[in-house]
Amino acid sequence: MATDAPPPHGDEPPRRADLPPTEEFIEVQRSAEFAELRHSYRSFAFPLTVAFIAWYLLYVLLSNYAGAFMGTRLFGNINVALVLGLAQFLTTFLIAWWYSHHAAAKLDPKAKAIKDRMEGRA
Repeated sequence: MATDAPPPHGDEPPRRADLPPTEEFIEVQRSAEFAELRHSYRSFAFPLTVAFIAWYLLYVLLSNYAGAFMGTRLFGNINVALVLGLAQFLTTFLIAWWYSHHAAAKLDPKAKAIKDRMEGRA
């Protein structure tokens, strides 16, 4: 595959002229504003991840060790296993929707403020 990019010079990777220097990235990473952004993300993502993994493992364990319960018919050919399996999909979509709203309301404005400041627009 051919590219139009010139070969790199020396051992240093090419750097775009409009990027801030590495020291500025490190300074931002150590700032209280970035710590708050990271805390907002982690306080949302980590508990939901743990809860979803626990919910998924519960489903797997019930499927393996509680066959009679999972085979219990609720109505017609619909049993507990099918309902819980479909609930896994529903839960996945609900978490994705909830995260997108959380990110738009809490994370994106903070990240944009940091980005604008680094790009010299703030």
